[in-house]
Amino acid sequence: MFRTLRLDAVLIQAVIAGALSFAHLHDLAAAAGQDGWKAWAYPVSVDLLLVAAWRRMRHDGGSRDAWLWFAIALIASLGANVATAGLLDMNDVPDWLRILVAGWPALAFLGGTLLAHAPTPAPKPEPEPLDEPDPEPTSELTLERVPEPAPELPPAEPTPQEALPEPAPTVPAVSVPPALLDHARKIADAHHAQTGAPIDAATLRARLGVPAPLADSIALQLT
Repeated sequence: MFRTLRLDAVLIQAVIAGALSFAHLHDLAAAAGQDGWKAWAYPVSVDLLLVAAWRRMRHDGGSRDAWLWFAIALIASLGANVATAGLLDMNDVPDWLRILVAGWPALAFLGGTLLAHAPTPAPKPEPEPLDEPDPEPTSELTLERVPEPAPELPPAEPTPQEALPEPAPTVPAVSVPPALLDHARKIADAHHAQTGAPIDAATLRARLGVPAPLADSIALQLT
């Protein structure tokens, strides 16, 4: 409701201001010797040029021609309003003012034609997207599988006199890459944190997917 009242107030104010300006332009044209219908045509000509210049400014804000003709029409409208406020003897209009009023139709026609046929500015081309550099390849951890040694034939059993106590089985020494050892240590720590017990060689082999000798060597180095 308040918005409607505000719009109505603006429209009423615009109608009053337009009517007063129209009357001032008519009175000035009539005092300058343009009687009859010609005096009524001058306000229409000034207002139309003002509206045409304003529309061109709205469409192309940087147009100098639009600003120039808008200023000319505004000066003509303001000049008529000021001149009819008692500053000018309407019964004795100076010659230079008669010349300006008589030459206004040609000037308004020139301005309206230039504004109507002004070239439309070409749309600005959209900037092309910049080529983004290719992402650097991420380094991946490669696991090298050590070939399993060939099975050895068991030695001949010694005679009872030569039998010696069997030594404890030893894990064959297998070279372990440092990266693989660090990865296995992380798995062992996680297993210990979950179960509370150290990881065995079988579980380590299943987690890493490595041969049994390599898993035993890693388990031995983790202890």
